[in-house]
Parts: sequence; C-alpha cells; structure tokens
Amino acid sequence: MDGIEGASNPMMEEMQANGTGGVDGSPLTSTSRRKNRPIVSGEPLDIEAYAGLYTGRTKIKRLMFIANHCDNPGMQLEALRMAYDEIKRGENTHLYREVVQKIDGRLGPNYAMDAAWCSTIERKAEQRKEKLESELNAYRTNLIKESIRMGYNDFGDFYYAHGALGDAFKSYVRTRDYCTTSKHIIQMCLNAILVSIEMVQFSNVTSYVSKAEQTPEALDPPTVAKLCCAAGLAHLEAKKYKLAARKFLEVGPELGNSYSEVIAPQDVATYGGLCALASFDRTELKNKVIDNINFRDFLELVPEVRELINDFYSSHYASCLEYLGNLKSNLMLDIHLYDLVETLYDQIRNKALIQYTLPFVSVDMRMMADAFKTSVVGLEKELEALITDNQIQARIDSHNKILYARHADQRNATFQRVLQTGNEFDQEVRAMLLRSSLLKYDYNIRALRKH
Repeated sequence: MDGIEGASNPMMEEMQANGTGGVDGSPLTSTSRRKNRPIVSGEPLDIEAYAGLYTGRTKIKRLMFIANHCDNPGMQLEALRMAYDEIKRGENTHLYREVVQKIDGRLGPNYAMDAAWCSTIERKAEQRKEKLESELNAYRTNLIKESIRMGYNDFGDFYYAHGALGDAFKSYVRTRDYCTTSKHIIQMCLNAILVSIEMVQFSNVTSYVSKAEQTPEALDPPTVAKLCCAAGLAHLEAKKYKLAARKFLEVGPELGNSYSEVIAPQDVATYGGLCALASFDRTELKNKVIDNINFRDFLELVPEVRELINDFYSSHYASCLEYLGNLKSNLMLDIHLYDLVETLYDQIRNKALIQYTLPFVSVDMRMMADAFKTSVVGLEKELEALITDNQIQARIDSHNKILYARHADQRNATFQRVLQTGNEFDQEVRAMLLRSSLLKYDYNIRALRKH
C-alpha cells in the first residue's frame, strides 16, 4: 500500500490492527459480558435475562417472536414457557390459546390448555365490560367531561389488556375531546403511541408524537425521552436510519426502565449505535455519538456496541466487523431489527471500505482483504459495486490487485476557484463604485414625508 506522494502513513498500521478489546487495547471484563449477555453476546441468547428487560404485552410478543424465529428447539420451548407464564398473569385469552397451540404438549401437562381459566377470564371480562358501559353512560348523561375521559380511558385499558388493540386505540383517541389539560393530552398521545406500536402502525406513532410535542406546556424529561424512543422506532421502521439515529441519540438518561412496555435502555444503545454507523459521516459519529455524554451511559449497557463504534472510528475494521458478527445472531431475534440487519450491516461495511481507501493514492487489495477478513475476489466484487455506484472514485488493476484512486484535477479546480473569486471581486468593486457615485451626486431616494 502506497501513501499519498509515496510517504508512509501512520494510519496504515492502525487500519491493519484487529483490536480484540477496546480502542485503548483493554479487553472487556467477564463481569460486563455476563451483565449484558442478553443483548450483546455472540453466545445463545439468555432468554430469561432478555425477557426481564421488558414488561406487559411487548414482553410476551418478543418471547413469541423468538420462538417463531429461533432455530434452537430448546430456546423455542424456553421462550414459549415464559410467554405462557406471563400470559397467565394477565387476561389475554387470545394470546393464551395461540401460545398453547405452539407448545403443542411439548412442555407437559402443566402447560396444556386450561379451559377453566379461559372461561373464568372471559366471564369476568363480560361483567367488567358491562360495568364500564354502565358507568360511561351515566357519565355521558351527567355531561361530566373528566369522568367521560376517564371512562373512555378505562375502556382503552380494558381492551388493551384483552388484546383488542383496534378497540383500545379507538377508546384512547376518544378521550381527546374530553381532555382539559396538557397532561391529559400527553397521556392520550402516549396511550395511542403504545397501541400503535403494538399494531405496527407507525404512521400513527409519528402523528401522535408530533401532537404530544406541540402541547403548550413544557414536557417533563421522562416524557421527552419516551417520545424520542417512539419517534426513533417509527423512523427505523420506515428505514430512515439517519433520522432514527438522531432520535435515539436525543434520549436522555431519565428514560431508565420507565418505558419497558415498549423498549429497554439496551435497545436505545443498539438501535441508535447501528443506525449512526450506517448513516453518519466520520465527523457526526465523533460529535454526536462518541462525545455524547448522555448516549455514552446507554452504550455502557452494551459494551460490544460501544467497542465496535470506537473501533470503526479508529479504523480497526477487522475488530469492528468481528463484533458485528457476534451480535448478528441475537439481533436477528429482535422484533424491530430482524428484517433490517442485513441492510444495516451492508451499509456499515460499505462505509468502512470507503473510509479505508480515502487517505491513499493506491491500495494493495491483498492487504485490504486481510484487514477485512475476506478473500481478494470477494473484496474486488465489493469494490466494483461501490465504484459503479460512484461511492468510491477509483479504478481497479485486476492483474496486480491494486486499487488506484481517481483524484480530481487539482490544477483545474484551483484555476476555476481563482476565476470565481476574481469574478466575485469584480462585481463587488463595481457595486462599491456605483454606490459612491450615487452618493457623490446625491442620487439617493428619500422616504416621502407624511403631511
């Protein structure tokens, strides 16, 4: 590999480094690996620890998602067992029947269909619904706005608990006409956002995030953090990775575990970090991610994401790609990322290839292939695609396996800049001379005086 003007470049050794630990060379401790194993380890997912990060319906849906997409029968049954236990603590008989059908007797008689439990829950649900309808009708008759709002809100909670998400959304939205304070409007928006995320209707999420942000009173920090998370998920679903990264990076430490019915702090770090790597340039990565004090707290929860970001910025590409490889199997089991992983990984790898080639006039593709842990043939195909897409200005010597940068004509560019500067100077001088002539002969327009 030859540096510019043939001089040796100190980045060369750095680019070829594999970086087994952090940027400072220190390996990750075993304690931190165990603590964050549900999210970041290359080992099989610790389902119990992973599920412990969430509450409510999203916990059940994530467990069922793992059961549907995991190739390990043991993990499938463990996820279904935990989903079964979690559902029995609630009132959603529809999800219960779905889980029992998937278990199909593989977990023994304790996890078989409990028809008596279903009948009891459904009977109580009918009684509860009749009571709520009676109360709401009384509130409507008396025209008490706050009571009507609470009545619709109770109906929304009831439908949500029983899995009727469409009816829950309608009930929550109906409270809007009876909201009397900004706090009520924010609560309505958060409820609508929660149900919309469950229904995978992210256009509604964006709409209600905007409504909540437009309330006249200032939002408290935890609410701001929740809205940023919801907006980030909406952008992520729409594959707007840069916008998603910006929203996740705005999440403050006040979030904590307060939004566990939707997202965990570890997810904020993972989603935000990967979207930033895929869409940010080097300067943005440094200023908005690495130097972001608030986001650094989230990255501490997921050491491998933190290290791969630092390795990418430090040009330790082999180590960065190794971390990505370790994360991939677990990310494929994430309910929001599973169908985006390949796209994100391709974009991150392409950015690494582009960044690697920028400082040099010529690059030995054999050394570059070693740095990226790939074959020369495979690397050549990747570079061909990037050159075709005009992302790398270079040409390939296939015989000698050398990549030559195609730099712009510096002499011509300088000449054009000089001409442009001269023209601008000429225009400015002419304007100054014209103004001085007008002032000299008193050719200035005065405002008409009002009589």
